[in-house]
Amino acid sequence: MFTTILQDTPHWVWGVLAALTVMGFKQTLPRRRSLRSATALPLVMVLLSLYGIASAFSSQPLALLAWVTGLAVTLALSQGMRVWSGIRWLDAERSVLMPGSWLPLALLLGLFLFKYSIGFTLATNPALAADAGVAGFAGLVYGAFSGVFLARALAVWRAVRQALPRDTVY
Repeated sequence: MFTTILQDTPHWVWGVLAALTVMGFKQTLPRRRSLRSATALPLVMVLLSLYGIASAFSSQPLALLAWVTGLAVTLALSQGMRVWSGIRWLDAERSVLMPGSWLPLALLLGLFLFKYSIGFTLATNPALAADAGVAGFAGLVYGAFSGVFLARALAVWRAVRQALPRDTVY
């Protein structure tokens, strides 16, 4: 059965997995990024997560409520635990120094695996898209991933804001 699932998966899905894996591995090393580049991936992932929940569970308002809840909880936890500490603004280079971390790779692959699982589940049992429990669980998990990604974008902006003089507008 597992082999059949893998064989029936569209080929483009494996391309997405490869791209996410490469992006994640690149983030294990410290690197300098533009402000736009440093915030783009986290924000895109939040939007894709929201799109994923809205498209799969459009008939379940609970899914969106759970997404917001998951986002809020993990955003607060991520910021409280300073998950994305070490991000610095390099004013002389006008760039962000991102420390190397395995967390982005884990998040990207975790989100892919969850999205793949939801896609498979709904493809084999479409009626589950109307199930409030499934929609709520999926929304909560998608939101949780989004909260950690959003925390990263906010950490970048916080590092820039703290490094610039008070009268500088960026």
